[in-house]
Amino acid sequence: MPQGSAPKMLEGIRIIDLTTVIFGPYATQMLADLGADVIKIESAQGDTPRYMGQFKTTPFMGGTHLTVNRGKKSVVLNLKTPEDAAVLRELLATADIFVHNVRAKAISKLGFGYDAIKAIKPDIIYAHFTGFSQDGPWKDLPAYDDVIQAATGTTSLLSKVDGNPKPRYLPSLIADKVSGTYGAQAMLAALVHKLRTGEGQHVEVPMLDCFASFMLTEHLQDSVFEPPIGPPGYPRQLDPERQPFPTADGHIVIVPYTDAKVVQLFTLLGNPVFLTQPPFDTPMGRFQNMTPIYAQIAQLTRAKSSADWIALLTEHDLPAMPIADLNEVFENPHLKATDFFHLAEHPTEGMIRQMRPPVRYSVDPDRPIGFAPTLGQHNDEIKNKGDGGC
Repeated sequence: MPQGSAPKMLEGIRIIDLTTVIFGPYATQMLADLGADVIKIESAQGDTPRYMGQFKTTPFMGGTHLTVNRGKKSVVLNLKTPEDAAVLRELLATADIFVHNVRAKAISKLGFGYDAIKAIKPDIIYAHFTGFSQDGPWKDLPAYDDVIQAATGTTSLLSKVDGNPKPRYLPSLIADKVSGTYGAQAMLAALVHKLRTGEGQHVEVPMLDCFASFMLTEHLQDSVFEPPIGPPGYPRQLDPERQPFPTADGHIVIVPYTDAKVVQLFTLLGNPVFLTQPPFDTPMGRFQNMTPIYAQIAQLTRAKSSADWIALLTEHDLPAMPIADLNEVFENPHLKATDFFHLAEHPTEGMIRQMRPPVRYSVDPDRPIGFAPTLGQHNDEIKNKGDGGC
């Protein structure tokens, strides 16, 4: 991407990042993309994302690391040694935000609890990314994406759709990434408060609460009432027939979200008579009986190819999309036209594929994004100078 002339929006904001895996690094990657100076503190073995994927040129430079830690600096510190602990304290004296996902007892034992850091930098934003909120009985338990999917009922959702009683994970680090998004929002909100008032604060971002809030936004459903007037779970998302529809040569997605679109769709599918039969002959009847309606759509879409259906449905402004395999997303015509995926020459790894930050800002429309660092790449710049790298 072309280098912009205006300052990046978070330029001058320094973040000391002691987070690991995906939850924390995903949050700080978003802020690094916006221009924050993110200094990633790592052990001599490096953070887990460095091992996620094959190594191309340099050890510990896996593909997930190249994405989730882009634009950051890497410093290797052993915080159990007085010398490296002193380096971190010097860095924190220059920081706006300190973020970590170390459990509270362990971080306090190392000497980096909130009160200790506030004594060094009174206006510090101290962001603690936790598995569980620190006022509950699970506060000291370890947590990963799988644990949070289990605790929030997420592993039961696929069973409710397909009838297979086996609990299953959603095949994505979705709890990590959702919680990381909440974490980025939390750090930015605290930063706005600090810029307005000069006041730092302790910010807690617990994965369980974040992901429960995310998943139950729609799935709380009739259990929002007390006493509940129905079980939790959004029926539309749990409908076994609301799946990609088969065509003559593949599958497509059709979303007839409103009643008017349902009626229009059956006309385009060539069977408007179906909706003249009870209970499908009224809007309420259709709303309450979508399962057989979806099943009928699945029968009708077999008559034409995916391309033919997409052309017809797009012409009539019905939301529809062909099914893409994961490796076909790189050829998505819209993402190609917007340069979402672009190739860049990494200093050590050669040509890599980067994803454009999804949010667009008119004051910084073509902001460049940085590269992920090699392990300890910035030791000489920061650690050995002993001056915080300033």
